[in-house]
Amino acid sequence: MIITNVIAKNNLFNYSNKNNKVSRDIKNGKLFKIIKGLYETDPKTPGYLLAGSIYGPSYISFEYALAYYGLIPERVSTITCATFDKKKKKTYDTSFGTFTYRDIPALAYPEEIVLKVEGEYSFQIASPEKALCDKLYTLSPLLNYDNLENMLFNDLRIDESEFNKLDINKIEKLSDLYHSTNVSLLAKYMEKNK
Repeated sequence: MIITNVIAKNNLFNYSNKNNKVSRDIKNGKLFKIIKGLYETDPKTPGYLLAGSIYGPSYISFEYALAYYGLIPERVSTITCATFDKKKKKTYDTSFGTFTYRDIPALAYPEEIVLKVEGEYSFQIASPEKALCDKLYTLSPLLNYDNLENMLFNDLRIDESEFNKLDINKIEKLSDLYHSTNVSLLAKYMEKNK
């Protein structure tokens, strides 16, 4: 279970030096530090379940979500997340994994986010369509369909059968929110090839 510093101290009302007790709980393996002021009670908790608590608002996207949905074959170890209006990329190296956070446009941010529940945890992840749009948004502008195909199927190694399952209506709706050459090109490419 995720515990903030405030919650940990509130549970220690019998202790005069709450900071020392929290430090002892970390040393004795009762709490495991994620980042300053944020702890986990189970050291085996998968990192993706913690991503939204580390820095937010955020949701899992980009390469990690593409791998999660089987769109790319690689196992992705860094948990990649989308934010908005943060103005810079953030990285956190923790004992639960490496987490990166980067902006997408504020208009696109709230769309196509899926809430998943695992046991006592919940996490937010982009839909497959949104994860691909988020990724394309971060890349240099592509000039034409050939460049897009090369990026998708050679550079990113998108699985073509999984790609063909993507919902073109979702891509078209999202393309209006990014104001991105790459996302617009993707929508036109999918329309042309449906």
